[in-house]
Amino acid sequence: MMQLIIVTGLSGSGKSIVLRALEDSGYYCVDNLPPSLLPAAAQHLRDAKRERVAVSIDTRSTALESLPQYLAELQALDIDVQVLFLESSVETLVKRFSETRRPHPLSDNATTLAESIRQERALLDVLAELGHRIDTSNLSPNTLRGWVKDFVNLDHGGMTLLFSSFGFKHGIPLDTDYVFDVRCLPNPHYDPALKPLTGRDQPVITFLQQQEAVHAMFNDIQQFIANWLPCFVRDNRSYLTIAIGCTGGQHRSVYFVERLAASFKEQGQRVLIRHRELR
Repeated sequence: MMQLIIVTGLSGSGKSIVLRALEDSGYYCVDNLPPSLLPAAAQHLRDAKRERVAVSIDTRSTALESLPQYLAELQALDIDVQVLFLESSVETLVKRFSETRRPHPLSDNATTLAESIRQERALLDVLAELGHRIDTSNLSPNTLRGWVKDFVNLDHGGMTLLFSSFGFKHGIPLDTDYVFDVRCLPNPHYDPALKPLTGRDQPVITFLQQQEAVHAMFNDIQQFIANWLPCFVRDNRSYLTIAIGCTGGQHRSVYFVERLAASFKEQGQRVLIRHRELR
């Protein structure tokens, strides 16, 4: 079966980095293909025996509102279609465009850069829920490439639970369905021996496992996800992203993500792990 990845999202959010990463992973890549040409291009590439294809689509293209229809046509042709939607905060995008001095695709003499970014986000709203969202606001290019590799290697046969840790002091991620706040729990940061470690290190794990409140919070979050997971499966969702936040995104949230992912993986659920603040 032919695998087709559609890369879309906000200008400046990293689509070029993702397309290059996919090319390095063996995908035949096409940049900025108009959505109306997607079915014919996919059929041609399948006839040419291209088994792994990635296509970039953005606001320079026309007929964006018709993309869901074209994706349905591709799926009817027995093509495995996955969508990667990249986004970033307005502040991050303004900084990136200012640093590169490149014009925004929607910019003109009547709108500011921030207004153009917000206008583009509104135009792309129809695409944001089509697949897997990645907030690149706080990601280095290397981290983004690693996340793309994880996505490529994933079995897309059903719904995937994506557990993500983050630090509230760096902002709430844009690409999440549920956010759980664990800042009320004892913080290993204040122990000098634990401060330089992370929630994946055994001394931090031991510290947190000694806290009754940690077990109570874990059980509540785990039970909430388990109770509502069948509802999302019935809704034909491909991904459900659960973000766990603590102050810095290094200890408590990392511990919870690792433990929750392990628990649901043991139950046979497909899982991905992200730690936004760990490098």
